[in-house]
Amino acid sequence: MMHRKTACFICFVFFAAISCVQAGWREQLQTVFKPLQQASLSDTQIGQGLKEALMTGVDHAVKKASAAGGYFQNEQIKIKFPQQLSMVEKGLRTIGMGSKIDDFEKSVNRAAEAAAPQAKGALLDAVMGMSFEDARTILKGGDTAATDYFKQKTWNRLYQMVAPSMKKTLDQYSVSQKYDQLLGAYNKIPLAAKPKLISADQYATAKALDGLFVLIAEQEKKIRTDPQARITDLLKSVFASTGKNNKL
Repeated sequence: MMHRKTACFICFVFFAAISCVQAGWREQLQTVFKPLQQASLSDTQIGQGLKEALMTGVDHAVKKASAAGGYFQNEQIKIKFPQQLSMVEKGLRTIGMGSKIDDFEKSVNRAAEAAAPQAKGALLDAVMGMSFEDARTILKGGDTAATDYFKQKTWNRLYQMVAPSMKKTLDQYSVSQKYDQLLGAYNKIPLAAKPKLISADQYATAKALDGLFVLIAEQEKKIRTDPQARITDLLKSVFASTGKNNKL
């Protein structure tokens, strides 16, 4: 009887040890397999995956930005009175023109929301027309590496493309007119310092475009970190090795 109990105990320990070893091998295989899975993709496939992520980001950005309050109610991208003219804003609020500044900010954000859909075509064309110099490095980069690269390579050209339609929308909301009235009132303040002025159209267009890139980056980060956000087979394949919640 004693020998039988001893044999059972030894078997129990043996199979428990095997289970632990197997569990360890599964973890090791996952560690080894994921880099191999990524390495099996060509640079062209990775580049296509990055483009698809950016195009998904553009859809997300335009939809979110063009909604009512898309800019105005989102502190991340809300267009405020130019920070470079903070002394102007302070002076105007001091003489009781705070409501005029608030009205300007509301108008410029409403204009940006209305203009966002018009920028979608230019953004998508820019994504399709770009190439990645080192797609694999960008894939392995930070949560917004593709968006950062996209912005760096295309921002100036995109600005020129969206500026005309943005100006028309700004005019519809009388943004430049309200801005000029504010500056005129400030210039009448005795002994007020005179900072270097900036164009309302140029400022608003740049801030609106920057806001879209913020939202594109937001979606890229989600694709990288949340498998549920990878809505196509290509995104699933390319981003399989990124994020913290991936499983084989």
